[in-house]
Amino acid sequence: MQNSDPSTVLLVEDDLNDIFLVKRAFKKAHIPNPLQVVTDGEEAIHYFNGEGKYADRHHYPLPRLIVMDIKMPRKTGFEVLEWIKRDGILKRIPVVIVSSSDQPNDVNRAYELGANAYMIKPVNFKAVEGLFASITHYWGLECAKPEIEEVEHAGH
Repeated sequence: MQNSDPSTVLLVEDDLNDIFLVKRAFKKAHIPNPLQVVTDGEEAIHYFNGEGKYADRHHYPLPRLIVMDIKMPRKTGFEVLEWIKRDGILKRIPVVIVSSSDQPNDVNRAYELGANAYMIKPVNFKAVEGLFASITHYWGLECAKPEIEEVEHAGH
């Protein structure tokens, strides 16, 4: 089943090298989904709320998939995940955690807060490319998508 209207993927990642690798992986793997990037947890919340430059939902639509690191400045991925899962509409969006941490406490906490998957960040480009191709293919094409109404979000 091919998706004729690719859904936006939001990458929440503070490491510029990882952002570069993910963008390159999307391009090399011919992933059709538009990729938006925010570099910390606080910026992610501004994106979800449609605040500031993110007010234009045509250019910054609500994502249909969130791929997020957990160790970030300003607000951690855990804090953002907890915030997302408290929101009536946003909690429907699948969240895949991609982290370099393989610590059981981090993995368990992510699932307890509502993550849909927890992936260990690979160390080489080919593995990163494969990981993001599989995440986007599975969550973007194969999974049934929840309805996400384009509504104004008031701050929490």
